[in-house]
Amino acid sequence: MRYIAQIAVGRLPYVNIFGTDYDTLDGTGVRDYIHVVDVAISHFAAMKQFEMNCGLKIYNLGTGKGYSVLEMIKALEKASGKTISYKECSRRPDDLATVYADPTLAAQELGWIAQRNLDEMCK
Repeated sequence: MRYIAQIAVGRLPYVNIFGTDYDTLDGTGVRDYIHVVDVAISHFAAMKQFEMNCGLKIYNLGTGKGYSVLEMIKALEKASGKTISYKECSRRPDDLATVYADPTLAAQELGWIAQRNLDEMCK
């Protein structure tokens, strides 16, 4: 997301989209983007949990749903009011079509759920 935003503010000429032939709705890779404030809130929730139950636990943080690279570009265009240029490139080796988190354990044990949607993340 930060990389794409560099195009919106004119620091870079375009973003590379690696793969437009994935088995996804628009052919681009799908990822689980999350707002930094949601991550920070999850850290506080984890610290509270640690105070009550010492020990180490790993939580998967995310929204639990994915957005395609093109969806992200369109959301950033909407938020910035600018066109974001992109170049379609070949897939990179080992890239997966779809990757998103399962935040169920964080919701159950920490009471944490990501609050911001894609449009809110891009503002």
